[in-house]
Amino acid sequence: MTSDQRLLLVHAHPDDECIGNGATMAKYVAEGRGVTLVTCTAGEMGEILVPELEHLAADQEDRLGEHRKGEIAEAMKVLGVTDHRWLGGFGTFRDSGMKWHEDGHAVAADEVHENAFWNADLNVAADHLVEIIREVRPQVLATYDPFGGYGHPDHIQAHRVAMYAAQLAAVPSYRKDLGDPWEIAKIYWNAMSESRMRAGLRALRDAGDATSFEGMDPDGPLPPFVTADENLSAAIDAQEHVDQKLDALRAHRTQVTTDGPFFALSNNVGSTAWGIEYYRIVKGELGPLGEDGLETDLFAGL
Repeated sequence: MTSDQRLLLVHAHPDDECIGNGATMAKYVAEGRGVTLVTCTAGEMGEILVPELEHLAADQEDRLGEHRKGEIAEAMKVLGVTDHRWLGGFGTFRDSGMKWHEDGHAVAADEVHENAFWNADLNVAADHLVEIIREVRPQVLATYDPFGGYGHPDHIQAHRVAMYAAQLAAVPSYRKDLGDPWEIAKIYWNAMSESRMRAGLRALRDAGDATSFEGMDPDGPLPPFVTADENLSAAIDAQEHVDQKLDALRAHRTQVTTDGPFFALSNNVGSTAWGIEYYRIVKGELGPLGEDGLETDLFAGL
């Protein structure tokens, strides 16, 4: 990768990358920056929204992962990302699945496959990422917060692997066979702005949409994936790339429906709904800030 500025993103399943970072990825590719996406599992346990493809499900033919491999390849073409990798190689770690807790967040399923990412040895999984970090040498890493946004075990594990690998990759004496040491200057956790989410929900409800993001009240408590604005560090305005983001989401057709909440929010709020993506800084110094007190570039100050 020849770009002087390189972003590494670590996600759990295909489609996660488009939801949280699709606009940022498209923007940085367009600007000539390096973008590397690492996906930890193929999403084998995902719910299938296309009836004619239900036979691919884990409890039937168990071929959903192979299908989603094609979906994410198409999504990356839409975003312009040419460096996509599977942690350890395709099929190394399997989607762990999940169930819903009575409190409304995800938790590990009652039965988990022996090869599930949730069961992965942290050192083994992190070493796969250490090798990528030392090869790509990114200045910026973006991944989930410790709760994985909403509690999915694979999101939590991706967070753990990303954070641990970032530390190990910088240690000169650690696993020299995995490449020369590299310290990532800035690390961010993906975030969603509370004020922006409330405004979006209010616009949906005012438009008569009571089903998108069902159960969420614009003036009530919000799920754990929503971040208080005071904890935000960066807002990447990539509204000119929102169509790319939504088209990339459409490529994940087994998981995302065009009449679902993502598209409803975009239709009612416009490009600001999904074209501005938010982050919390975890490591590194904040660079110059924009008018709203947030960085406008993840590479700010580098």
